[in-house]
Amino acid sequence: MRMKVFVSWSGGKDSSLAFHRALEMGLEVGCLFSMLNEDGLMSRSHYMERDILESQALALGTPLVCGSAAWETYEEEFKRVARKLKIEGYGGGVFGDINLSEHRHWVERVCSEVGIKAFEPLWGEKYENLLAEFFSKGFEAIIINVKADLIDEKWLGKPFNSEFLAYLKRRGIDLCGERGEYHTLTVYGPPFKQHLKIVEAKKFLRNGRWILKISKIKLE
Repeated sequence: MRMKVFVSWSGGKDSSLAFHRALEMGLEVGCLFSMLNEDGLMSRSHYMERDILESQALALGTPLVCGSAAWETYEEEFKRVARKLKIEGYGGGVFGDINLSEHRHWVERVCSEVGIKAFEPLWGEKYENLLAEFFSKGFEAIIINVKADLIDEKWLGKPFNSEFLAYLKRRGIDLCGERGEYHTLTVYGPPFKQHLKIVEAKKFLRNGRWILKISKIKLE
């Protein structure tokens, strides 16, 4: 019997590629798991609205499960939801970390304490390989969040592509944005059954970050 897992879901390129690789590994992806802020309206790490995550879930044909917490109670809430999923038959979780040891150690510890297995299908791979796979598999993403002191706001809403990567390289910025230099929204790829198209959005500056606030999105 295939192991049923959740995918820790940010909505961006890394979690999307991890989802795809989980399927290739023969895992059964039962749901997406996203952690939201205290009011449950926006993702805790990427400032992405819940309804955008829900649109992605619809496009993927995969249910979205959410936890809601302040940073101080993040781990407690994560464990609460993970334990509930374990009771429902989930044996593990899939994460999109590439090289941040502190992230992997946290994931492995927390999953171990809950009694499930942590999968890190992107871990330790060269950026060039991951990015080449992302594009060659037909994934599409847009840039939705950047550190204002590193990346120009003109990139918000633009495609995540070789032009953007060349810009990052010229500026000496981590190409995969592992430390939150930028965030993306995946709008299509192998696991998706529909495309996401942004209809209305506006830019705003918050806590030193340029953010694309999407007010209307549709599936095609």
